[in-house]
Amino acid sequence: MAGRIGGGAGRAGRTWRWGLALGVGGLWWWAAIRLVFASDAGVLEGAIAAGGWGLSLLPVHCVPKARAAGAAGADQWARRTSATWRRWRGPLPGRGGSS
Repeated sequence: MAGRIGGGAGRAGRTWRWGLALGVGGLWWWAAIRLVFASDAGVLEGAIAAGGWGLSLLPVHCVPKARAAGAAGADQWARRTSATWRRWRGPLPGRGGSS
């Protein structure tokens, strides 16, 4: 795995990743500023700015549910939501008692 780009351990991999992040961030800012202030900005700047914004919407911190610590399954989510809803609205009339 050490031969993979950016996958090296230690300082070299970290430096490469930071350099890449700063370079891509700088490119995005260049495109965004040109779109606002330059009268000749075009499709290239728009595509870079839109692509960078779209990447910011990616859930990059997601992991598979099996590996997530404390993740609730679909059945637990439904059960918790139902219990919270019942506590919020109170017992249904005619059913007697609380949930």
